[in-house]
Amino acid sequence: MTARTFGGVELTRATPATVPGPLDEQLYDLVESRFRNVVESEPAWATQLGIHAWDDRLADTSRERLLSDVGRDKAHLAALAGLDDAGLSPEARFERELELHHVRLRVFRTETIRTWERRSNGASALGDALFPLFTRDFAPLPERLAAIAARLEAAPAFLRGYRTRATVPQVRQWLEIELRSSRNVPSFLDDIVAAADNAGVDVAATDRRRLQRAVDRAKSAIEDQSEWLREILPGATPDWPLGRERYAELLHLRAFDGLDADAILEIGWQQLEQNHLARAAAARELDAGVPEAAVVERVKGNHPATFDAALDAYREDMRRARQHLIDHEIVSVPPDERVEVIATPPYLRGVMPFAAYFEPAHWDRSPVGIYVVTPAVDDHPDALREHYRASISNTSIHEAYPGHHLQLAIAARHPSLTRAQVDAPEFVEGWGMYSEQMMREQGFDDGPEFRLALATDAIWRAARIVLDVRMHRGEVSIEAATDFLVEHTGFERPNALAEARRYTSTPTYNLSYLLGKVLLLQLREDEQRRLGPAFSLQRFHDALLRGGSLPISFHRRALHGEGTSGSGSAGGAAPRAAV
Repeated sequence: MTARTFGGVELTRATPATVPGPLDEQLYDLVESRFRNVVESEPAWATQLGIHAWDDRLADTSRERLLSDVGRDKAHLAALAGLDDAGLSPEARFERELELHHVRLRVFRTETIRTWERRSNGASALGDALFPLFTRDFAPLPERLAAIAARLEAAPAFLRGYRTRATVPQVRQWLEIELRSSRNVPSFLDDIVAAADNAGVDVAATDRRRLQRAVDRAKSAIEDQSEWLREILPGATPDWPLGRERYAELLHLRAFDGLDADAILEIGWQQLEQNHLARAAAARELDAGVPEAAVVERVKGNHPATFDAALDAYREDMRRARQHLIDHEIVSVPPDERVEVIATPPYLRGVMPFAAYFEPAHWDRSPVGIYVVTPAVDDHPDALREHYRASISNTSIHEAYPGHHLQLAIAARHPSLTRAQVDAPEFVEGWGMYSEQMMREQGFDDGPEFRLALATDAIWRAARIVLDVRMHRGEVSIEAATDFLVEHTGFERPNALAEARRYTSTPTYNLSYLLGKVLLLQLREDEQRRLGPAFSLQRFHDALLRGGSLPISFHRRALHGEGTSGSGSAGGAAPRAAV
């Protein structure tokens, strides 16, 4: 493959076809041109990818820039559509379909859904732009702190750009979430200053003074932005649902193999019932003489004594799960992948009430995944009950091995620039949920208390399917959704409320978890039936992970040989990547 220098890294292209088409390189030129434009216009995303030429900058957040992006993307779609199929190899045609898929989604979200126009989230976006610079060790701390200081110096203009977007009434619930985040971002900035102070002579006194001045100005800008949010709050609208028509169109663009909202909702209700039955069965195994709820409470009561001890438990369970994958040849594990476990920054705790994962940077020399765990929402006294030992095991599978961390660490190694941008939640989140069940099937922590936690988490994700569909069709309010979550999951109410608020701004994302698991289990079953004795679980898993974060419908096509050289399946006798 040909390497091209950009922002200090070498860009790659999809592996050349065995028999290249005359238009293949023209396709990849188009893909690369758009990729360069997007990366340069989104410095925070460049940092996430491991392209550090713009670590000292923030994006132009103005309305004008976002609308110009739509025009550029539409022109890109037209250029892609203008390429003659006959001039593209099967591999390139597959890559073009992926490129069309993810750019069409981006245009629809920007032009039709328009969350950006109704949600002023400047302070939290500023925190997101600083987070990878602070938590990833891609460069010495003084160098990263200098980049943080430069971004903070640009914070006032960055925050003001969000005001230009607010030409329509803002959504009340989203303003309230942003005000909560705005109160917490300054404490994150204080953590950054403390890190500089604790670094001692490694950080020059002049650099520390520059950082402190930048933090002080950024805090003032955040407070000014918060005051503006409070001023517009009385005129905000409670109207956040997407509506039936736009929701249906979004589902179509997500490439769910023809599943519509009603079919997905039915899957949600079925999974909710099945997993309630599974949890009841696991509870009877643990103690048939007491009610299920009492057994669940007893299992939740078995938690570490402190949050620091809980973090250590997450680390240990991740280590055990990783070794189980290797010992039982379940999936290939690269020897050089890394993941770190830290407490969730305060500004994120209101929308990440349990745990989350930030993937390794595609182009960092030594990429590391960041796994964040939330100690409490609103300092709730019973928060440690959500970090009970069986749940720690299940969450560590989902977030780390073989879940998000392993999947995304392997996906980042694919040379395709399109696949560096495609991020299908039904595969990424579905793989995390599939991993939970698959690891129990493969003998890892498969006792009844762990199966109870597995079913409990699946009940939560089934509730997400039901609520995603019904909330965005305007059938269920945030308050009713919170009640539904408390009823079915037993969450403490602050956690349930944070969950319900999160769903309002991410239509079709939260249904992706359990729906993706259902689709992956069906895909595995289909491949086992198709290949018979030639099916290999490890090769099936390796093919999916090496293919990248594609929609499952695209993975299915790849396993059947579409867009590949040769024939057969990566789940069969001859191991190879999915595409």
